[in-house]
Amino acid sequence: MYRSSNIVARIFNRQICTPAPGTSVHHARRFYENLVPSYTVYEVECPDHSFRKFTDDGQYFISFSRNHQELIVYRPRWLSFSCKDEDCDKHDLPSRAKRFDSFFTQLYCVPLASCNELICKDFFLYWESKQFGLFATSTAQSHDAPAVGGAVHGVPSIEKITFHLLRLEDGEILDKKVFCNDFVNLAHNTGVFLYDDLLAIVSLRYQTIHVLQIRDAGNLVYVRAIGEFCREDDELFLNSNAQGMAFFDKNKQHQFPGNHIDNHMPQGQTNPENSFLSGIKQRLLSFIFQGLWNEERDETLRIQGLRKKFYFHFQDYVDLIIWKVQFLDRHHLLIKFGSVDGGVARNADHHPAFVAVYNMDTTEIVSFYQNSADELYLLFDQFCDHFHATSRNLMYMNFISSHSNNIHAREQLRSIKDKASNPSQFVKKMLASLPFCCQSQSPSPYFDQSLFRFDDKLISATDRHRQSTDHPIKFILRRYPYSLKFKIKPGPEAGSMDGRAKKISSFLFHPILPLALSVQQTLFLQPSVVNIHFRR
Repeated sequence: MYRSSNIVARIFNRQICTPAPGTSVHHARRFYENLVPSYTVYEVECPDHSFRKFTDDGQYFISFSRNHQELIVYRPRWLSFSCKDEDCDKHDLPSRAKRFDSFFTQLYCVPLASCNELICKDFFLYWESKQFGLFATSTAQSHDAPAVGGAVHGVPSIEKITFHLLRLEDGEILDKKVFCNDFVNLAHNTGVFLYDDLLAIVSLRYQTIHVLQIRDAGNLVYVRAIGEFCREDDELFLNSNAQGMAFFDKNKQHQFPGNHIDNHMPQGQTNPENSFLSGIKQRLLSFIFQGLWNEERDETLRIQGLRKKFYFHFQDYVDLIIWKVQFLDRHHLLIKFGSVDGGVARNADHHPAFVAVYNMDTTEIVSFYQNSADELYLLFDQFCDHFHATSRNLMYMNFISSHSNNIHAREQLRSIKDKASNPSQFVKKMLASLPFCCQSQSPSPYFDQSLFRFDDKLISATDRHRQSTDHPIKFILRRYPYSLKFKIKPGPEAGSMDGRAKKISSFLFHPILPLALSVQQTLFLQPSVVNIHFRR
């Protein structure tokens, strides 16, 4: 539609031309080719905070104090200054314009953590419709805690994990949810997933998926727990059955007193060491067994297949634990299973893993795949956006580039696949990201691969720290004239003086405005170098 790259000509064309049906938003986003963060203020004077991210609607900027005790929330604003001459672009910015408070206004500072707790700086979830923010604080991990009360051996324990629900408009704490002597993987929102008003929290230590609902009034309401029990009345049924068995045993003891063996267990309670498998594990084993049973019609071949594929691996299936969970919709969960070692490891790519789809309403496993299955990769390849479960009301989240909706991302994936020496390892590497972490990608239009081309090894929409470089990161137009539009350079303008120090960078892009922050830090607790990139 826009043949000229001049913004005035584009505005005029927008007045006289109508885009094709269903493409108006795509054409409007092309204006970002002209509105880019082309100016950089290096080494901005800013408070010594740990900056987290912009909210997905761009209304708030989240940061934490260096001692991880306080939450500081800012409102982004645009830089404004006066100039005596007619052409202000020829002059350098005034000294005050190079300060952090020229771009951000502090709204409030709220203490979240108690004396023995720390804020998890990598955890934050945002519910845009009500402008609620979910934060987490926790005590230190204990790796030698005994596995009691049904806890999994090998999983560390955290004495106290607290989830805080805040109204970001004024910083009021609306509700809290506390988990004691448990373990939830809070790094990069791995163990928690938010879908609309539903919240799923994975307890690795007790293998339970806690499903909560966030009410409009700001209450965290417990909906269900999936793990040991699947249905709400499972526990009641098992307890009543245990009481019936205890009554039967008591009558039997009166009839045959010589056969009684005292196991020192209270009457009406089951022995945890001899209890059933958890409800979710029984559902999984039943699904695997039924699938193998239906594979063969011949009775002899069916028994042989069950021996090789089910009974031989039975203990391996029993030993699986839940690693990670995400919502696919309001009724289905995507659950990742694996070994205990992989569940607590920082990098679990080399550990075998399985992915299952679980229906919360029927409490059934719908499908089950190994993380190297070609069938699962085919679904991931063709319907990647369906795995990025987002709220139905967030239209701008639909423009995050993936190989399912962007031809350039698809060509990039195809190139990586062609270069891979082992197709099976390539499939396993691609599927290692499932289930996706919640709110882990920036909706900024400058990461739209239909608009700009950049080195995704140095920068991408994914919320992760990157190895820092002294060379600027270039953003080049995807369309004619394929020109360089802007650069993002982390660190000092002249480069780092100490080339041996290992540096990492994070990039925080505003979801709407041509505004971004690059934060470079070393591993020796030196002050971070913050640069602000904006359109002047």
